[in-house]
Amino acid sequence: MQQSSNQMGPQQATSLPQVKGPHLNDRDRINDILATQKYLSNGYNVATYEASTDELYQLQLQCLNEVHQASRELFLLMNQKGWYKLEAADQNKISQKSQQFSNYRTQFPYS
Repeated sequence: MQQSSNQMGPQQATSLPQVKGPHLNDRDRINDILATQKYLSNGYNVATYEASTDELYQLQLQCLNEVHQASRELFLLMNQKGWYKLEAADQNKISQKSQQFSNYRTQFPYS
């Protein structure tokens, strides 16, 4: 007897990502912390240039620098572990974009 082609058999693996459980791993935690650092950086950036006194400006600038340093360390850790990969830029593309934006300067009245 022939089996019908619409019968269910063993499921084949697909390239779709698997749903992970509710538990956070180290990558998830560090990625969440880095996202928080980016959010803090944006907030301190605005607060710094809107500071009403020089003392407040200096304090907020110090906090901003500390957030930047912590963010850099998190990025380097993630990059080292292969969790935050960047593609190396082609030197020709860099030169081309640099020339393109240098040419834009001639359009600005105060360059």
